[in-house]
Amino acid sequence: MKTTLWMSRAAMTVLPILALATPGAQAPQGQRGQAPAPAGGQPQQPVQVTTTKFGNNFYAIDGRGGRMGALVGPDGVFLVDAQFPDVTDRIVAAIRQVAPDARLRFLVNTHVHGDHTGGNENFAKLGATLLSRPMLRARLMKPSPPAPGGNPPAPAPAAALATVTYDDRTTVYMNGEGIQLIPLRDAHTDGDTAVRFPAADVLMTGDVFRSVGYPNMDRNNGGTLKGMLAALSLLVDTAGPNTTVVPGHGPITNRAAIIAHRDMAVAVRDRVSKLLSQGQTIEQVVAAKPTADFDERVGNAAQSADRFVQQVYAELRGPAPR
Repeated sequence: MKTTLWMSRAAMTVLPILALATPGAQAPQGQRGQAPAPAGGQPQQPVQVTTTKFGNNFYAIDGRGGRMGALVGPDGVFLVDAQFPDVTDRIVAAIRQVAPDARLRFLVNTHVHGDHTGGNENFAKLGATLLSRPMLRARLMKPSPPAPGGNPPAPAPAAALATVTYDDRTTVYMNGEGIQLIPLRDAHTDGDTAVRFPAADVLMTGDVFRSVGYPNMDRNNGGTLKGMLAALSLLVDTAGPNTTVVPGHGPITNRAAIIAHRDMAVAVRDRVSKLLSQGQTIEQVVAAKPTADFDERVGNAAQSADRFVQQVYAELRGPAPR
């Protein structure tokens, strides 16, 4: 089933960095999804927000949190993700540099994590209609406890919740684009969405694909290995040979990088499965370093390799016997 919402490739350009120590256009600030405080009590550095142009009217936005996207034009601004609430004013200032008079119209979340949804309330109060999958909305309303237990975050305020939800491919027509919202089921989380801009030939992947580090299946929020591999294959099928792939984190890249990432994940899964079939414990499998020959190419192995192996092992083993 496909849903449609109606409303009335060129070289990449990097616009100047905005390093704003003092807020510009003040946005209402929410409590959920605040950026972590700097370690050691050091003062927080001013946020640098950059916009990178692809095609005629699409911009990738980097600030603090997961990478955002903005399609601008006479119909207004369509945003992908919201970063943390404390940088909303800087992001809005960056958008105003490229689209001074454009109204914020829509914002879609690629998944539930606070570095992608923390600014929802602010953008909603600035006029954007929020869109998400229903699972994401439900998890903002009733957050899951963090692993391995502990208290869940506070529920998101009503203004931070999507007023339009979808769970099939949905198209939004504006600014000469047929923006495609593509559900990625039970992958990084159970509420993931990829966003494709066909005219600009841009594919935003959220955190299902990061161009640095191993996959992260957030099992507390419905992520699965099976869904992750299926979602990566769907991203490969969706991207074309010249598509600009905009990941949630890491350098902007291309279809070949998604293929390599998926193939690596399959290889690691098969290695872990073999060790599991030999009766090895999770500690033994992690110690065997089944990712070792990929670590340098994948990057950020110290932070993500063992976590990925543990997640793969847990899913392949299934529920622990009672």
